[in-house]
Amino acid sequence: MEKYKFIDLFAGAGGLSEGLESVGFQGLYANEIKKTYAQTYALNHPETKVDSRDIRLVDAAKVRNELGLKKGELDLLAGGPPCQGFSINAPKRESTDERNHLFREFIRFVDEFDPKAVLIENVPGLVSYEGGSTLHAILMELETHGYNAEVRILYAPHFGVPQMRWRTIIIGMQNYKDVSSAFPAPFHSAPVRVNFTSKFKGRKIVALPTEVELAKFVSVKDALDDLPVLKNGEEGSWLKPYKSEAQNDFQRLMRMGSSGVTNHEAAKLTSVNLERLAYIPVGGNWTNIPEYLLPKGMQKARRSDHTKRYGRVDPNGLSSTILTKCDPHWGAYFHYEDDRTFTVREAARLQTFPDIFKFVGSRIEQYEQVGNAVPPLLAAAIGRSIASALEFTKSENLRLDIAI
Repeated sequence: MEKYKFIDLFAGAGGLSEGLESVGFQGLYANEIKKTYAQTYALNHPETKVDSRDIRLVDAAKVRNELGLKKGELDLLAGGPPCQGFSINAPKRESTDERNHLFREFIRFVDEFDPKAVLIENVPGLVSYEGGSTLHAILMELETHGYNAEVRILYAPHFGVPQMRWRTIIIGMQNYKDVSSAFPAPFHSAPVRVNFTSKFKGRKIVALPTEVELAKFVSVKDALDDLPVLKNGEEGSWLKPYKSEAQNDFQRLMRMGSSGVTNHEAAKLTSVNLERLAYIPVGGNWTNIPEYLLPKGMQKARRSDHTKRYGRVDPNGLSSTILTKCDPHWGAYFHYEDDRTFTVREAARLQTFPDIFKFVGSRIEQYEQVGNAVPPLLAAAIGRSIASALEFTKSENLRLDIAI
């Protein structure tokens, strides 16, 4: 398949780019203002020009010329621009809401590059933000710039990600009427609980499986069980040998090109958290902890609330959404066998970063980079479907040229 060229704005550590490149896209340029994130991106994507300047100071025309591209030659402009607060018909907000300005920067690059396709990712809450008016404004803005645009909420486990994570995905394409076909169809079954607004303009936009016979979801144990055993607070060598041979296709995929395990050091739990952990069985949570050991703010909580907090993850299930820190106070981040929280590498595995992908910066910064990323396997599924749509558009244009 032809390598489609893309650029990635608000790129983070590169999860979206990692997935796109794994299915044949070629990254030309990425912009990420956080220096450590940009360093991680550059380390793992040495052939991509990585720019950590404030995007508001970047001359898009100069970038395009430096890349040697004419307008319309870029295949895909991708990224996760802040969208909340954006509105076409609210100049007062536009002048005061910085997030609005940042989405405008994304549109500025759309204008300059005139890409064949646009990909935007955001949180599920974007759909209900301001009663859906923000999302409506985004789709209308893309339409005024020549793109047929659609939105879907995708569930990461449907695409091989062992984690309960939802993302709002917007795809816009030129000269392509049925943009809904540019979204990937789920190829894994997984337990689903929708706890957010899943309708937009009266229609459901959550992409659910349409086939009955699908492969089972990838479990936490499927994802992590070949990684080295660690004790609470244990760091060890920078590069560690695997605990065992790869046990399944997921592990084999994650280990491609890797000679060992990096970013795998256990944070040190406090004595009170270790005492709490002793009461928590596999699949259990804060409700298993004696009341006197609970944080004061949780001692009066209802037993049905906060069911993921202080959770010891079920190895046969999906993990909690990986956040910017694997703090047990916020989710089920206790390991299912070892008495500790997930390491950066384990969080990265649950996000489907390959083991060859290295994270730089402090451990806190590494957790942030992992938690803020788009899971590469989800990005890969989206990339494949966009590539198919681009291929179809290309063949249709060729057919029309021949007919003329």
